[in-house]
Order: sequence, then C-alpha cells, then structure tokens
Amino acid sequence: MTEESSPNKNSSDRPIPKEAAGVFDAAGRSLFEALRVSFIILKVIMIVLVVLFLASGFRTVGSDEQALVLRFGKIRGVGDQRVLGPGLHWVFPYPIDTIIKIPVEKRTNLPINSFWYFQTREETLPAGPKTQIRVPEKLDPLKDGYCIVRSQKQEILGGAAGSDYNIIHCKWQLTYKIDDAERFFRNIHIEDVKPGQSYAEVIESSIKPLLQGLFEDTVVTAIVNYTIDQALFLSQDRITGHVAKLLQEKLDTIQSGIRVVSVQLTDSTWPRQVNDAFLASLRASQESQKTISEARGYAEKTLNEAAGPIAEELLAAIENKEISEVNSTGSPQDEQELLWSQLAGEGREVIAEAKAYRTKTVESAKANAEYLQKILPEYQKRPELVLQDIYQEAIKYVLNNADEKIIIQPTKGIKGEELRILINRDPAIKRKSQKEK
Repeated sequence: MTEESSPNKNSSDRPIPKEAAGVFDAAGRSLFEALRVSFIILKVIMIVLVVLFLASGFRTVGSDEQALVLRFGKIRGVGDQRVLGPGLHWVFPYPIDTIIKIPVEKRTNLPINSFWYFQTREETLPAGPKTQIRVPEKLDPLKDGYCIVRSQKQEILGGAAGSDYNIIHCKWQLTYKIDDAERFFRNIHIEDVKPGQSYAEVIESSIKPLLQGLFEDTVVTAIVNYTIDQALFLSQDRITGHVAKLLQEKLDTIQSGIRVVSVQLTDSTWPRQVNDAFLASLRASQESQKTISEARGYAEKTLNEAAGPIAEELLAAIENKEISEVNSTGSPQDEQELLWSQLAGEGREVIAEAKAYRTKTVESAKANAEYLQKILPEYQKRPELVLQDIYQEAIKYVLNNADEKIIIQPTKGIKGEELRILINRDPAIKRKSQKEK
C-alpha cells in the first residue's frame, strides 16, 4: 500500500493544488471586504445614534412655563439655576435627566358649587316662561349645600343672640396660578403622568381636590362673621377679599407655590323654602332702614339749622356729665366755651337775641333804679304830687304811642241814656300800624 492511499494519513498534510489555492484566496478577500464594509456601516450607525441621542436632549420651555430638571429623581442645579426659564435648553436625555415643565403664567378658573342647593338636570336647564320648579318642603343637609352666616339679631345685640344664625346658598369661582415652580413640585402631590399626557395636563386635575377642600374650609371660616344682608347685598367685595386673604395664608402655610389671583362670589341667595317670609322681612328691613335714614337726616338737618356744623360735638359736650359737674362748680371749660363760640344757625341768633334782651333789661333796670333813686327825696316830701306826675307821664306815653284815640266824657245825672259809637278805622292808620309791627 502506498502512502497516498493510506487511510490513517491526515488529509491536511496533502498538498493543495494551485487551482484550489486561488479559489480560497478570492473567497477570503471577499469576506474581508464584506466585513470591512459592515464595520464602517456599523460605525456610521453608531455615530448617528449617538448624535440623535445627544440631540434628543434639547428641550424648549414655553414663554408661560418654567422647568425643573430631575437627574436620577433629584432636582439638578443650585440657586437660580434650579429653575429653567423660557427658551431652548439642553439636558441629558432620559433616563439620566427628566425635564418637568410647569405652567407658571397660566390662570386657571375653578368653580366651587359646594354651597349651592341640589339641582336636577332639568332644573339646571334654562326655564321657560311657564315652567314651574317644585321646591322641596325642607332643606336636605345630605344633598343641599349651604353656608352659615350671622343673624341680624346678633349684629344688634352682639353675643346676646346666642346661637342664632342664618343660612344662605352661594356659588364661587377661584382663579389661581402657580407662583413658585420648585415649591409646587416639592410640596404638592401630582398623580403619575400616563403615556400621552403632559405634566401640565395632570396638574389641574390633581390639585383640584386640594384647592376645593381648602377653599370650602376658608369660606366657612370667613362668611360666618357677616350678616345675611352683608353676604347677599352689602359687603360682597369685602367678603371675597377676606376669603382670598385667608386662602392665600393657608396655601403659604403648606408652601404650595400657588397664588390666589382672585375670588368671586358669582351667585348667592336665601333658602327657597322661606322665600315669601324672607321677601317680607327684606321689605320690612328696607322700610326700617329708610325710616332710620330719614330720621338721621332730619336730626342732622335740625342740628345744623340749630347750631351749625359743630352741633353734634356741642350736644355731646353738653350731655357730658363730667363737664356739666365741673361747670356747675363754676370752673371754666375752655373746650366747651370754644364750641359755644363756634355756634351757628338759629341757636346763634337765639343766643344773640337773648344777650341783647339781657343787656336791654339790665340797662332798663339800672335806669329805673337811678330814676327812682333820683325822685326818692321828692317822694318823701310830697308823695301825692310825685305819684300824680308819674301817672301823667304814663298817660302821655300811652297816648303818644296809640294809633287811634277815642275819649268819652261821662255824663252825670242822665239816666237811661246809651252812647253808641260806630268806629270805622282809618285804612292809613291800619297800614301804618302793620308796617311798624
């Protein structure tokens, strides 16, 4: 057996023909080229993927937004750099960095109807001219919402009215915005964002229960300090301001980052079950207020006519017991004297006339006293003559000041005669008399 035909001989030791060696070299070169092209394509793909990965880190923050960058769940940055303003920003792509956009300029309206009475779907529709809505006989606390306010009796009597309160129904609208993005993100729970949702879309539905609960508690706390007339007609602006202030204090206490823009009382009414009685009470209250207003106006007018602008102040000073007691002792009161010096109106005229009458009376008394003192020596010597002279002077004064004089001389010795005189007054004399008066 020859060496070539030996079955135990390894075939690799056999010499390769030249034709076969050429075929193997061509296949190797083809495989090498194929692998080289594949590696080049793979590098290009990897470079493109890296570029796309890095390019995906660019984020745009809207003009009404602020953004926080979370790096592995924690806020990235220090100080002012923790919050990104509007514009284009680059962050490491997910999952390294996550950007949270918060709409800080968006104003959201939240209606609050918790204090309104229960309405069916038919009742919420616009009522026609002949439509009548059936009013329940009693208010149901399980269905109907309401607010408790002070009664008018408490306003008048203070705490003497005890637990006397009134009920009203009211609707509100809260307008709010996010003022501090970082505080809002840290302290307000937001539900997980589902695929296809944005963080801004989830915010409104997530914080609605919180705001509604705080708002309802604030309304209950604030509105109980007002009467039903103030809540329905007189002080609605004051009440809404009070509610907004208390609500903002509550939001600041929990560091919510939310700011109250406005609070509006959109509707308010009394319970429907007492409509007739309330309208009657309202008319009576209006008439009472009208009467009180007219009485105050009349009093003010009377005081001004009597004493001028300082009438009330002077009246209070006169009624002041301390000043009256001091005045009764004769001590001067500069304040009261100053008020009297500023007196105007009819009071000033009356006082001026009184002072003039006092001066005239005193001067007349002095003159009479001097006259009597003067004639006293003559009266002591000849009293009848002095009395006759005084009588004649009085008659002379009376006759000189009389418009008409009629003198009848009595007839002696004639009995049964009557003297009848028809007197026609002279019109000239009558006019003169009226003119002098």
